[in-house]
Amino acid sequence: QVQLVESGGGLVQPGGSLRLSCAASGFTFSSSAMSWYRQAPGKERELVAVITSAGGSPNYADSVKGRFTISRDNAKNTVYLQMNSLKPEDTAVYYCNARIGSLYFPNFYWGKGTLVTVSS
Repeated sequence: QVQLVESGGGLVQPGGSLRLSCAASGFTFSSSAMSWYRQAPGKERELVAVITSAGGSPNYADSVKGRFTISRDNAKNTVYLQMNSLKPEDTAVYYCNARIGSLYFPNFYWGKGTLVTVSS
C-alpha cells in the first residue's frame, strides 16, 4: 500500500533552518508529482510547495518563496523540503502529499505529518 513517512521536524529558533524528508513507498514514485502542505493551529491546511515527477517546475506559496526549497531524489524515493530563515508563523504540522494516477482522475495520499515549531 501507499506509504508516506515524514521526518525532520522539531524546535528551531527564528532565522534557523530545518530540512524535512518524506520517504515514499507502495507506488511508482518517479511518476508522481509531490508536494508539501502545512497546517497551523486553528488554520486550514495550505499548500507550501510542489514539484513535478522529474524534479522540475517547483512552485511555492508566496509566504515561503525565497526561503524554502523543494527537491526530490527519485533513486531514494524521497522528497525534501529545505527551510531557511524560519519565522514563528512557519510553525505548523507539515504533511507530505503524493499525486498518483491519471491527469483527470488523480488520487492524493498523505503522510501523518511532522511538527515544526519556530520559537525563541
